[in-house]
Formats: sequence, structure tokens, C-alpha cells
Amino acid sequence: MASGNSAIRGSRVGAGPMGEQDRGFHADRVAVSYWDAQGNETVRYFSATLPAEEIPEIIDSPSTGLPAGRDRENPPSVSKLEPYKTHLAYVKERRTEDEAAQLLDDALTQLRERRGTSKD
Repeated sequence: MASGNSAIRGSRVGAGPMGEQDRGFHADRVAVSYWDAQGNETVRYFSATLPAEEIPEIIDSPSTGLPAGRDRENPPSVSKLEPYKTHLAYVKERRTEDEAAQLLDDALTQLRERRGTSKD
């Protein structure tokens, strides 16, 4: 068992003669409400001396993880994520052999035109 030399049992490390006012607990603050797309409200507190342009317009809502904005009537929309595609979904999207051959021919033709060479 290890014990510190100068710590009194039950005291906080770093606690000194300062009161709450000296630590900033009673500093002037402004409350800013944010709303997400599901209507959840989150209140964040910022220093009253902080310029208005430094207060963020959008934050992440802790309850849903969605973006939350300061405008209650028009909160940020829920991002549309594409569903996970399985390997079979990608296989179904593959081109046919004829389409692939045509694409290859077009690409080779363009490359030859840039280089100034012909197919013959």
C-alpha cells in the first residue's frame, strides 16, 4: 500500500486555500440551447466574455450523436448514410463482358490518340 507524505486522508490533490470563486465556478456564463433533428435540446454554457462569433453554430448532440443547431425551427437534418453493400450487391452492379470490352476499346483509343499512335 502506498501513501503520500503530505496528503491528508480524504483531501483532494491540488486543493488549496482557493474558494469556488477563484476557480471560476461563479464566472459569468451564457446558456446556449442547441436542438437536433429529433427535437432533443442540449444546453451548453459559455463564458459571457466570449465573443459571439466564437460560440459554435452546430455541435454534436450527446443524446443522439446527430448534429444540433441553435435554430429550434430549422435544426440540421439527419445525414443520409448509404446502407452497407454486400459482395453480391457489387457483383450485380458489374458490367457485362460486352460493356467491359467496349469501355476498354474506348480507353485504348483515347490513349492512342493522345500518344499519336494508331492501332495498326
